[in-house]
Amino acid sequence: MSTGYQIKEQDKLHFVTLQVVEWVDIFSRQKYRDIIIENLSYCQKNKGLEIYAWVIMSNHIHLLIRSEKEELSNILRDFKSYTSKKILEAINSSDESRRDWMLKIFKDAAFKHKRNSEYQFWTHENHAEYIFSQKFIEQKVEYIHDNPVRAGIVEKQEEYRYSSAKDYAGEKGLLEIEPVIIRWKTYK
Repeated sequence: MSTGYQIKEQDKLHFVTLQVVEWVDIFSRQKYRDIIIENLSYCQKNKGLEIYAWVIMSNHIHLLIRSEKEELSNILRDFKSYTSKKILEAINSSDESRRDWMLKIFKDAAFKHKRNSEYQFWTHENHAEYIFSQKFIEQKVEYIHDNPVRAGIVEKQEEYRYSSAKDYAGEKGLLEIEPVIIRWKTYK
């Protein structure tokens, strides 16, 4: 099923949104966010993933990424496959209060698609947008970092721990990033 958001130029910069099925608020728990951080770091070190900006929200992730080493589609496929298995293992092996509810949603989602086994954690789409201009890069970096502000989680972008906004504010974030040079803005 084509969504119009396929990655055609595998070595180019893309804005990607990865969404949990049915918008389940899984990443409200630190242990699941940590699985995402660990695997993004692994992809950087072992698959050549370059991360320019990122944020983990309660039910989705935004990334500004590229790779010259491996095809971006393959990295995302492997990332989604591995993280879904690890998160499902974590749900099953812990005292997760929402376990039955979440597993039912993930099982129902898998039932709707032939290519799934027992559970589907991520939606099949990556909502990848090719970044073709400096203005588009700046818009996406701002959009990514402003997600927690718009959600009312923090007042300032750099206050949110699970984002690259700290790096852009001159602090050390949770992941290594390739910072984008942002043109100076004059506010009126």
